[in-house]
Amino acid sequence: MKFPRSSGILLHPTSLPGRFGIGDLGGEAYRFIDFLAAGKLSLWQTLPLTPPGFGHSPYQSFSAFAGNILMISPEKLVGDWLLSNEDIQAAPDFPEERIDWNRVIEFKSALLEKAFQNFRRGEYRELREDLEGFRHYAQSWLADYALFAALKDEHEGREWNTWEKELIHREPSALKAARERLRDRIEAHELFQYLFFKQWLELKRYANERGIKIIGDMPIFVAHNSADVWAHPRLFKLDEEENPTVVAGVPPDLFSKTGQRWGNPIYNWERMREDGFKWWIERMREAFKIVDIVRIDHFRGFAATWEVPAEDETAENGEWVEVPGRELFAALKESLGDVPVMAEDLGTITPDVIELRDELGFPGMRVLQFAFNGDPRDTHLPHNYVHNTVVYTGTHDNDTVVGWFHGKSGDGSTRTAEQIKRERANCKKYLHTTGREINWDFIRAAFSSVADVAIIPLQDILGLDSSARMNTPAVEEGNWAWRYKSDALTSELSERLLEMTKIYGREVW
Repeated sequence: MKFPRSSGILLHPTSLPGRFGIGDLGGEAYRFIDFLAAGKLSLWQTLPLTPPGFGHSPYQSFSAFAGNILMISPEKLVGDWLLSNEDIQAAPDFPEERIDWNRVIEFKSALLEKAFQNFRRGEYRELREDLEGFRHYAQSWLADYALFAALKDEHEGREWNTWEKELIHREPSALKAARERLRDRIEAHELFQYLFFKQWLELKRYANERGIKIIGDMPIFVAHNSADVWAHPRLFKLDEEENPTVVAGVPPDLFSKTGQRWGNPIYNWERMREDGFKWWIERMREAFKIVDIVRIDHFRGFAATWEVPAEDETAENGEWVEVPGRELFAALKESLGDVPVMAEDLGTITPDVIELRDELGFPGMRVLQFAFNGDPRDTHLPHNYVHNTVVYTGTHDNDTVVGWFHGKSGDGSTRTAEQIKRERANCKKYLHTTGREINWDFIRAAFSSVADVAIIPLQDILGLDSSARMNTPAVEEGNWAWRYKSDALTSELSERLLEMTKIYGREVW
């Protein structure tokens, strides 16, 4: 599918401002959409909207289908009469620019539990009818996820492969007993998911009505500690105890000298092939219910996957194993038709990955921060772009542009002090800049390029330094916590973006 010449902003909803400790789907989300519309930006790219897992990462989710209920707006729950104004007045004094995850989880969980108890005691006839409709809407995944979440509650959050053996192996009698024993907890998790999807779809409709499309991010892999692996163990490479035999990662690269050992279990593609890739078809079908465009993370994994022995502590000793990507996407097309997909094709890219991407017609990615190594043929330099490309100043895994430009060795990458100095000099020459407003130099380079789509992280529009970085790969602590201040989105910024959108022909409406 060809995308029109357009532009947008990369921002995860958890980074929105607000008084409840984490960005949510309330008023600030609508104000952000108004900011996009004022600048004639037509795309909002998020990170995965699923529940965050290990390290609070949305890429290690407990489910490939469920929503992150920490994003539910307490103020909208007041509007649904599930909470009172008094319930939300007692919000703690949370940090303004960082998520204090432990305190947020404690506070939001208590609010949601109160909402559920009110739901149980009240009539809420229309809400109950809507919940029943949602069960049908999410029938391909909700029952398994709600039972999984209820069992995690019962086991105090422990990983499912530490539960009783009859639950690990999903013996029918054990599952039946659990559904009866945990009926209330199952209904609670169904309600929480309903509330998330209700609020999200209302927000998406608001965006779409203003000419803005949502780009959702789909990780290629799922976490072992997830409802997906627990409910479908035969679709993954697991041993008799349901533990991974091999895990996903990437070989040594710019971000890590020993590679990145992500730890996700690897798909058993032969078994997926047997049922026509049913799980993947359902995953993609559900994704397009809540986003307009899907960006597939680690697209190269559909050509071959770096399989690391599960017992290894680093990713150095992995090997590339071929994957039936063509068959999978043929099955997806047969079931869903031509769907709008963007391919994250960064990292170790071999000719077979490029061939698969181009055969499918998916746009690949270019990142300006990768461009200035001194090679004029580097594909990340704007003069080497092709139209069917999505250009970024940086991604969620990069430093901010300001942080990158002023960076030092040891800043989360393998760049030496000499490399940083050389790249900075090349950057200044190429962009013909002193670096005084390096973030806007990058934005202008992205917008003026021939790439059909230009996406800018909000941190770069705001000109923020490394303290606003969203994620540092291979670092387990301190990620996924950045938030912007409520007064950050000024009319001056939207006017500057509007001018650039018009100058470089990225108006879609």
